[in-house]
Amino acid sequence: MTYEEIVDTLNTDPFVQKLLAAPIPARLAYIGLDGTPRVVPVSYLWDGSHFVFASPPEWYKIKSIVANPAVAFSVDTTDFPPLILSVRGIATVEFDQGLPEVYVEASRRIVGEDRMPDWERAVRAENRNMALVRIKPTWIKVVDFETRYPGPN
Repeated sequence: MTYEEIVDTLNTDPFVQKLLAAPIPARLAYIGLDGTPRVVPVSYLWDGSHFVFASPPEWYKIKSIVANPAVAFSVDTTDFPPLILSVRGIATVEFDQGLPEVYVEASRRIVGEDRMPDWERAVRAENRNMALVRIKPTWIKVVDFETRYPGPN
């Protein structure tokens, strides 16, 4: 799949759209500075061309992604049959972003609208400086168990 085909699928596929709108964090996989794999949940947004999230710049995952920008993640449901979006990509990190709006908006789905005002007020009061991570997808796999099933890759 070309990058253009990947973007088109991410922007138009109804199963993907359902996953991207759901209150499900991405399970981000990266290689740690010690050479071993890690997986952590992150709140993210799809901006139409890249997956985006923000974290404090001193956090281990940011240091690791700067050292090795090849990442992977999944977004999946817990019902049966599950919907699954698997992504591989290359990350870029921008520093000194203050508190990016993407951090607030990405958190909205996970925090929930009812708790969002208090959460947002507390985060803005911290005056955080964040690193902004953009992941350009290089490969995707959509599994819906109706027309697309897990395969050999």
